[in-house]
Amino acid sequence: MRLLHFDGLGRLSWKEFSSNIPPYAILSHTWDNDEFLFEDLVNETGNRKAGYRKILFCGEQAARDQLQYFWVDTCCINKWNLRELSNAINSMFHWYRNAAKCYVFLSDVSVPVRKCGSKN
Repeated sequence: MRLLHFDGLGRLSWKEFSSNIPPYAILSHTWDNDEFLFEDLVNETGNRKAGYRKILFCGEQAARDQLQYFWVDTCCINKWNLRELSNAINSMFHWYRNAAKCYVFLSDVSVPVRKCGSKN
């Protein structure tokens, strides 16, 4: 399992785990056109993509919940490696079930902004 984390300099990084998987957060979301992908993670590119916002959201919320690691399918799975992709598809239920926290990012839902002092 490939987990993301921010290194000591605040850069997005990842670490591979085959056993002794630490507590982690996981992100549930819908896919959009401009996702931050595995290639972007490896090449340290794509931080201007709209999908990178989800990665930041998950990492920042994980940190607030005292979790160092987090998982997002768009960039934690190498879709071009068919063996890895197959293993990930077969393991996803297990990964979601074992996550310490599961966050949801709904790009098509908006929340009205309240004015300070508003009763509604």
